[in-house]
Amino acid sequence: MCLAIPGKVVEIFMNEGMQMARVQFGGVTREASLDYVPETRVGDYVLVHVGFAISRVDEEEARRTYEALAEIDALGELEAPIIEDLAGGPR
Repeated sequence: MCLAIPGKVVEIFMNEGMQMARVQFGGVTREASLDYVPETRVGDYVLVHVGFAISRVDEEEARRTYEALAEIDALGELEAPIIEDLAGGPR
């Protein structure tokens, strides 16, 4: 089952013409595309699904969702290793 996981945007940057973010999920930080939510700013909370921020949520909703996912042990995706592309950089 694939779920959108809430996280806090800690950095926004451009990568090959795409607006990207570093998103913090508890103690884990991953990159996500902001193509679907370009109005996102540092400090906002977003729901991330397969590397794309799909919507913004407020801090309280993000907290409740994260806690519910933790209760059902559905945060394993965050523990998966980052796949390296052929050039050797994170994808």
